[in-house]
Amino acid sequence: MGFIQEFKTFISKGNVMDLAIGVIIGAAFGKIVTSLVEDVFMPVLGKIVGGIDFTGLKYVISGTGKDEVALRYGNFIQTSFNFLIIAFCVFLIVKALNSMKRRQEAKAAPEPPPEVPADVKLLTEIRDLLAKR
Repeated sequence: MGFIQEFKTFISKGNVMDLAIGVIIGAAFGKIVTSLVEDVFMPVLGKIVGGIDFTGLKYVISGTGKDEVALRYGNFIQTSFNFLIIAFCVFLIVKALNSMKRRQEAKAAPEPPPEVPADVKLLTEIRDLLAKR
């Protein structure tokens, strides 16, 4: 099998296509969640904490202006905070989906037949024994 034909076979397999679709949908969903965090949650949280913006926090090692060398730890704090909010949002979405899935499975599962009382079982056994004689 030629290299090109082998590559075509690899690309056309279902797993690769599923992965590609998953990555594309994931990227689009990531933009939605990022917008939710930055445009909805962060302004509210900023108002609650008094308008503090961590991104400007830094420790200047040397220089000023364009030649400045600094540790921008505020951006790291802000990014970490954004991550926690995104992770919490994804957790809530997965929790809701799992809850809906459990409800659907509970509706789809057939109920077991009611258990036969012991006296009815005994009478059935006696009937079957009498029928054999």
